[in-house]
Amino acid sequence: MLFDDRLATVLRKRASSEAGLRTQFRQLLDLLGTRPTRLSGPALARLAGAARLLTAAEVERLLVKPTLRSGNPRMGTIAGFVRLDELQRNIPQDAQSAILREPGLRLRNPAMVAFLAEGDPKPAAAAMATARLTEEQWLDLIPQLPVTARGFLRHRRDLPQGVKELLGKLGVRDLVLPGAIDLGEVAEVPAAAPPRPQPLAETAPLRDPAIADLRARIEAFQQNRTAASQHPRLPLGDAAHLRDSTPEQMIDLATDAEGVVTHAEGRSAPMLVGLVLASAHPGALVELSEATRLQLLRRQPLRQAALTLDAAPEISGNWRMDAVPLFNPATGSFTGYAARLYRPNLPAHEESQDSPGDAMRQVLHELRTPVNAIQGFAEIIQQQLFGAVPHEYRAHAAAIAVDAAKLLAGFDEVDRLVKLESHAMDLEEGQADFRAALAETIRRLEGVLRPRNAGFALDVTGSPFTVPIARDEAMLLSWRLLATAAAALGPGETAQLDLSSDGEELCLQLEVPETLRNAAPDTSREGQRRKVVSAGMFGPAFTFRLIEAEARAAGGSLKCAGNKVELRLPSVDAADAIGDPETRADDGSA
Repeated sequence: MLFDDRLATVLRKRASSEAGLRTQFRQLLDLLGTRPTRLSGPALARLAGAARLLTAAEVERLLVKPTLRSGNPRMGTIAGFVRLDELQRNIPQDAQSAILREPGLRLRNPAMVAFLAEGDPKPAAAAMATARLTEEQWLDLIPQLPVTARGFLRHRRDLPQGVKELLGKLGVRDLVLPGAIDLGEVAEVPAAAPPRPQPLAETAPLRDPAIADLRARIEAFQQNRTAASQHPRLPLGDAAHLRDSTPEQMIDLATDAEGVVTHAEGRSAPMLVGLVLASAHPGALVELSEATRLQLLRRQPLRQAALTLDAAPEISGNWRMDAVPLFNPATGSFTGYAARLYRPNLPAHEESQDSPGDAMRQVLHELRTPVNAIQGFAEIIQQQLFGAVPHEYRAHAAAIAVDAAKLLAGFDEVDRLVKLESHAMDLEEGQADFRAALAETIRRLEGVLRPRNAGFALDVTGSPFTVPIARDEAMLLSWRLLATAAAALGPGETAQLDLSSDGEELCLQLEVPETLRNAAPDTSREGQRRKVVSAGMFGPAFTFRLIEAEARAAGGSLKCAGNKVELRLPSVDAADAIGDPETRADDGSA
């Protein structure tokens, strides 16, 4: 087995922005989630835990770089899981869970499933819900899983009968606690309360220390509860978490193919789990109109569908529901609905009137879903996962997968622009030598510009050139600017760069290449293919707008006038950055 160059590409890149971290997390899930490995999930988790004792630079020097040099597939897998563990510590649980539940994500590696099960509860629950393993793989894996991870599997309706029998033998059903006890800190998806509470002694046999400890805590809670408390305390917490008795106003949820709620988010959301909601024939607690029943029967999207709940006071009453059907990208089978419940009397701006930035991000989310599915299908064909495929079709599939990857990268750029312009995100703070970033970018572009006898001429005056953003942000900013100009340079053309600083602000002036000055950019497919280098798929105008948004977020500005582009950024006194090892590294490379 050869070392996967896609994994090598991911390992070489150090993401720093929020979007970059999530993109790399998604890429590693897709790559590691489908590649076989001889190491078990718990063993990989222990290796990743040991790597936490090292700094990022030490991990890079001792593991990542030797792996990339040797091309050893086993070391590549270990390095990939170590990087995945690092990303998990920097991405919120809710974001990880959302990525794991995205349609098109392929999770067919038992070691990956076990690795995720060792982590935080929400991603573990999402992994248990989305993993697609064979019956033999489940039977081998389940005994290795933590008790809580086994409990998440009780919501699966698509498991083979042998797997369900094994879960029953392991006592997974005993994790469903009676009464109104809220286990939000134990599991992401608490089970709905049965009609009549059962004695606690019948629910948790002392066969596992974790269950025994949980039982002891719950018994202590039941003995010490006071009559004055309207709501119980959490069994695994020391503070009283009293729920507000006011009705819930908005709940996001997901259902399985039968319409049973398997996941919900909101203050009173746990009360909905287990309820038959998005079904053409819901339970007695849910009332739907005939039009809504027909839409659900046909697996159609819902918009402002009316329904009435007759349950606990916090969730009872009239609701509106927006929902989209979800399908398995590999088989095309219906897997359930992703839905939002909201009260019909919500103010207009809370109900449906999103800001332009929110609307654009929703559009991008809707676009990513089919593109992810297309990319997944193309890779299935190209890698012949379901059988032999003629080479001509494999070549077409490979081209489609590349185009899909470019589209996803473009969506990330649009998402970054929208967030910056709507002030939904900031550039990562830090201190970096912008002069060193420019010099490094010019050096990287020399390889493609030298054959055409083109390049950049950099003149520098004044100091300092330290800017108040992280080095990765500075490198990305300089790359967008210079790569856009490099793509427009003609044979023998040299673009002049003048960098100056007055101690408070640095100014970079770029001489616009003749092609950008006098002709409209060629954004056709063939024109994009002819380019040796490109800063983005949407052309120079979009890229300059993104640079302007990044400069503004850094406290600077970008102006395009005539044949000059002027970038201004605030500078930081070098004396203030002496203690920053990142800045010292930049100074040494300038």
